[in-house]
Amino acid sequence: MIVLSPSRPEGTIEVPASKSQTIRALLIAAFARGKSIIRHPLISSDTMSCVNAVRALGASVTFSEDNSIAYVDSSGMNPDKPITIDTGNSGTTTYLLLPMAASLGIPVTITGDEQLVKRPVGPLKEALESLGATITDNNGFPPVTIRGPLRGGNASIECRTSQYLSGLLLASPLSNGDTVIDCPLLYEKPYVSLTLGWMDRQDIDYSISSDYMHSEVKGNQSYKPFDEYINGDFSSASFFFAMAAMAGTEITVKGLDRNDPQGDKAILGILEKMGCTITWNGNAVTVKGGKLRGGEFDLNPIPDTLPILAVTAAAAEGTTILGNVPQARIKETDRITSMRENLEALGVEAEETEDSLIIHGKGRIPGGNGKGFGDHRIIMALAAASAGSKNDITIDDEKAAAVTFPSFFTLFDSIRK
Repeated sequence: MIVLSPSRPEGTIEVPASKSQTIRALLIAAFARGKSIIRHPLISSDTMSCVNAVRALGASVTFSEDNSIAYVDSSGMNPDKPITIDTGNSGTTTYLLLPMAASLGIPVTITGDEQLVKRPVGPLKEALESLGATITDNNGFPPVTIRGPLRGGNASIECRTSQYLSGLLLASPLSNGDTVIDCPLLYEKPYVSLTLGWMDRQDIDYSISSDYMHSEVKGNQSYKPFDEYINGDFSSASFFFAMAAMAGTEITVKGLDRNDPQGDKAILGILEKMGCTITWNGNAVTVKGGKLRGGEFDLNPIPDTLPILAVTAAAAEGTTILGNVPQARIKETDRITSMRENLEALGVEAEETEDSLIIHGKGRIPGGNGKGFGDHRIIMALAAASAGSKNDITIDDEKAAAVTFPSFFTLFDSIRK
């Protein structure tokens, strides 16, 4: 348990590397059959789950003394026996690795912790079966076992998480034939941009429609060893952006690339609409808080911002609707319900619909006892809420923040006033 008193955080910090980019880099390096270098990787529970998965496949992963460089050597990776991989709490690793594992031609079983085995794999299973894989699962959930190879062909899949499509796109070049993927439904499109960026750097031959809902990927391709730098994580930075917004102070976050396709940088535009001032200076962005006002925002492309925007809205004047985000219900927890319960516990009026969270802000958050639900983003959002609270905020368990941001509370404490 942790008790946080109201504060006015301000100052300059540098956030860790992107989780989404680090995991994509690790998986591509594993299938590149050579020696790759990943500079400035994120070291967290989720990325270490991916590291362990890569090692289970037979590749080696070592780190420099200060953990600033990861060396991946997959040149000798040639598994010939069934493999079981525990991906912990990492849905990203699970959904991206599952299709890629089919290229190995051996049974690969993926399981995880009690939250991960509640993450649905049914739609991905059906798509992969249509492309030639043999799959068994637990009534649409992990543990799931896949065996390839993929032969290519046509697949249609509703992607309530973009990770389904990203996994299929990453696996398709390793297929024995060309692959056509149609997505009649696709959420979280910016994350597909991250995947396509890696495919571009790898010179993968593919074509995709402007809305990402139809793609064609040539088969019989391969990934190449690489040397790449991972930029800072906008998802992690969002908590500090919001703290400045709620406290009415200035916080500068360094190490971010304004041109990086990470979707969560869109939170800056939302905070600007709510009354903040945003200023870029090279790889640093400064958020200056102002008098916050509510608004209506479509979070479908950026569902991970729902927890932090929920508490920001609670510190604003007026009603805020965080809408079109049904996929928030199938994250580490049902984030719509979990955040409604937390806001009410903190003295804020909130309501939910099937795909939205509605917050009736009064300018300050009264305070109270919050529940983390073992969800890193909810825990960090509750901590950030202390920048906009009248009284103490208690969080029942802060440990899960390490899933993506082990240094969060260290940085958090460094700028609290």
